[in-house]
Amino acid sequence: MPAPHTPQDLLTRTALTVFRLNGQFLTVSEELAKPAGLTAAWWQVLGAVLRDPLPVAGIARTMGITRQSVQRVADLLVREGLAEYAPNPAHRRAKLLRPTAEGRAAVAHIDPGHARLAARLADALGETEFAETARVLERLATVLDDVVDADARTGTSEA
Repeated sequence: MPAPHTPQDLLTRTALTVFRLNGQFLTVSEELAKPAGLTAAWWQVLGAVLRDPLPVAGIARTMGITRQSVQRVADLLVREGLAEYAPNPAHRRAKLLRPTAEGRAAVAHIDPGHARLAARLADALGETEFAETARVLERLATVLDDVVDADARTGTSEA
């Protein structure tokens, strides 16, 4: 008997797969980050500000997690000398987080292992399917944000 394909069934399958992927990514990220003296969470926050400094709230929005959890990690990164707070011309109180040279070096230490994993996944999936996977997940995240935002604006709790 084929698997059911109702929208509810598809949402359940998608959510369970994403939860599984999250666990897998966290495990792999911890393994990649550990030799660089980082945790997966530290790497995640540093990675969010490698190109441009961001306020903690901006990092949280980008990563889809709470501002408080990003604040805790950001403060640890600053205390460890891996990041620093800088003035934010757009907002006097919301400082920008940016990596220090030491933070950039730690993330660069992860790059070879990250590249090897990316190459193995691309070989296993094929580059076209790998790119399509990323595109579909990005699209799903955008649509889910839109649905949740619409519910918040209308005061409904139905997704």
